[in-house]
Amino acid sequence: MPTRVSDPIRARQFAVEAVGRLREAHFDALFAGGCVRDELLGRVPADYDVATSAKPDEVRGVFGHRRTLAVGAAFGVITVIGPLDAGQVEVTTFRTDAAYTDGRHPAGVTFSTPQEDAQRRDFTINGLFLDPLSGEVHDYVHGRDDLAEGIVRAIGSPALRFGEDHLRMLRAVRFAAGFGFVLERETFAAIQKMSHLVMAVSPERIAAELRAMVSRSGRGRALELLEETGLAREVLPEVAPADRDGASPLATWRQSAQIIQALHTPDLASALAVLFCAANCEAKGVRRASLQRAVARLRLSNRESQTACWLLATVEAIETPEKTGEAQAGGLAGTTEIAGRPWSQVQPWLAHPDAVLLADVLRARADGGRGSAQTAAWVSQQLTRSQDDLNPPPLLTGNDLLAMGVPAGRPIGAMLASLRRLQLDREIQTRNEAMEHVELLRKSGQ
Repeated sequence: MPTRVSDPIRARQFAVEAVGRLREAHFDALFAGGCVRDELLGRVPADYDVATSAKPDEVRGVFGHRRTLAVGAAFGVITVIGPLDAGQVEVTTFRTDAAYTDGRHPAGVTFSTPQEDAQRRDFTINGLFLDPLSGEVHDYVHGRDDLAEGIVRAIGSPALRFGEDHLRMLRAVRFAAGFGFVLERETFAAIQKMSHLVMAVSPERIAAELRAMVSRSGRGRALELLEETGLAREVLPEVAPADRDGASPLATWRQSAQIIQALHTPDLASALAVLFCAANCEAKGVRRASLQRAVARLRLSNRESQTACWLLATVEAIETPEKTGEAQAGGLAGTTEIAGRPWSQVQPWLAHPDAVLLADVLRARADGGRGSAQTAAWVSQQLTRSQDDLNPPPLLTGNDLLAMGVPAGRPIGAMLASLRRLQLDREIQTRNEAMEHVELLRKSGQ
């Protein structure tokens, strides 16, 4: 896909310039796909695609080899590089696809006409063309009607479209939820029947779709649709309801969906933490191990995986200090006691790089009937403190302890941890007090 850019005005200007250049060279050229859909919906497109009658070598002839990339030339796609603030535009020759043999790519392509090109696309709302110079819309698949009625409908046979690229089932859910649309009946039925095929898609592509779903508006509805279509049981089997007859697991999933909808800073790590916090098991370690398996299966980055696992573990530690399980009447045992815990126990959570995400998850959970509003508010309030106050520099370093005669290795680590606890709990507050404490311990043989 084209590179996303920070200046949408320049991106559109460059895409219009690309259409103009192709027209000047006597080729047909139109905006195509998602950018047309977004403009008709009054949204600012994230990127622009151009469809043209020019073949790949002709596109490169128009724009020059230095400003084009031919990575997708076998499928009729040439990337045209624009100015830094305008990004790139994918220019694709009108084509008809041969059979898909790997659940993602056609075995080959035949260059064709706009009418035929529209038929190979995934959904009617993505099968539109726009002349950016005249404003004329070219609609060969009744996509404008579906846009007006708020429907996501596969072009032609849904089974054929999803058989060509199994990821389209997840994309259908994302579009429906993100735009507040409904899935057309036959399209919905095909996803339910074919949902198991999604696991043939690479984990990275599945994760990318999940990431896009839960980070945008409509994310709560996206999770509900994942469950209704059966896709949730395929992509998140650890936490999805096993069947639609289980009222309690289904209610838990829907409640989690609403909590994720309520997140102010939504991302995949936070969403996974919310889902796994609600996993139907008593032991914290089981939930954590289950999440670790999920992030490994989805091949998330180390950073994203660590954030998800840290959020889950920390929410559990904060909300269930005395026992596991959801509390009755909207609260958890011990949750209001966090303000009374030793600062050395609480401070590592508040000084963590993902503390803002933690506060957001706690607030959303409390708003959704899980956890404690008092705890969430207290954590958020603490994060308004200065960084120096939240995370003051250590009073002594390892080199200081070595100079004082503390043996290297584990004794150094243990002493630093002890000093840090005492410092955070304000039992020692100066460098001299820390050194005196170390000397006292050494003299006593500890």
